[in-house]
Amino acid sequence: MTPDPAPRPAASPPLARRRVPQVAAALGVLVLLALLARGSLAQGHAEDEAPSGHGHASSGSSPGGPARQGGPSGPAQPASPEEATPGQRHFEGTTCWQDLERFNEAVTFETFRDWAAPLLASGDPLVLDYLRGRLAELIGDDPARASEVLGWVRGAPAKEFKVFLGGLKGSQALHRPQVAAKLLEMGLDGELELGRRAGLLAALETQHRFEPAAMDRLARFAQDPASGEAGWIATRTLGRVMKEDLSRTGNAKPYVDHLLTVGTESLEMPVRYLALEMGMHADAPIDAQATARLEKILTTEGSGDVRQIAAHELSLAQDKTRALDIYAQAFATETELCVRWAFFRFAARTAGRNALPVMAHMAQQDSRFLADYRDFERLYASGIVDFERIWSSLPSDDPHGCLEHTD
Repeated sequence: MTPDPAPRPAASPPLARRRVPQVAAALGVLVLLALLARGSLAQGHAEDEAPSGHGHASSGSSPGGPARQGGPSGPAQPASPEEATPGQRHFEGTTCWQDLERFNEAVTFETFRDWAAPLLASGDPLVLDYLRGRLAELIGDDPARASEVLGWVRGAPAKEFKVFLGGLKGSQALHRPQVAAKLLEMGLDGELELGRRAGLLAALETQHRFEPAAMDRLARFAQDPASGEAGWIATRTLGRVMKEDLSRTGNAKPYVDHLLTVGTESLEMPVRYLALEMGMHADAPIDAQATARLEKILTTEGSGDVRQIAAHELSLAQDKTRALDIYAQAFATETELCVRWAFFRFAARTAGRNALPVMAHMAQQDSRFLADYRDFERLYASGIVDFERIWSSLPSDDPHGCLEHTD
């Protein structure tokens, strides 16, 4: 185990991916909730007078957000999906649950956008999750439909944007090269606002691999100071696809090289940190060239946090002897306690008990590590060789108070 933070969690996948069992389960939950919704109407007639387009309902709201309120006033019974037209889309909070079943059975890809509009207006997270999953089913493996949804995405309001993009992300067609290429193109389109571009780039993280040209473009965008949060997302997407490609092919070198470039050249510290962290979380092997680049980061990077994560990634170096030499040299010139602690413990992660001579020399240079050295020496002498077990057996996993500084 290591004390370093994991990347920000991705959004949860859509509820419905297979139509019969999962949609049925979702509809069962929604029926129960419908009963609760009906009961809530009896508590006050004033809520029944609220306008249907209340502005505070945000897309993708979490279950911990504002509770659902009673539906707006309107027709006693909405038009059925079979009869609905764009001018008849009126749903009450008490009846939209009943219409989900008819919607599920009768909706087509061609009618989805019109029929989904009143359900989107409900703002209920369960309904929105259902719509994402149902749209993914309707897109299927059809690149033409996926491309059409990308057209919807470009100008859709925020709530619809998230549903449409979630449906696209859950579809098989997203893995078609022409669809992924179009998604990347939109994500890098300077005419779109950065928040929307971040969502588009995040949808690419389900790809199985990236071509070199796509890696180049994502890395350049991540290094651009004007990319903001979208640059951070581009870095994370590159790292997540690297992990997937590594599991399939055993080759992560092109991704590692691009991430090290971002980790070296980006002007944004969080982006540099994440670029190095993604390699560590994928357990991507570090060859001689990448080892040399990490050595440079350890001696030139201004942020102590980034130097620590670089030390962690260096522990994956294929040349263990060279990595130990780098730790020893960097320790001698390092001034921050927590960075020195990273060099000390990751030396053990790199080479196990073979790192003890280097760690002993570190403890001689800085007496604050003498007790740590004795703990490591004792545990290795007991026969433990796995670093995870060594780490969990230490008297403290934060002997120098460094973890509290990590976000």
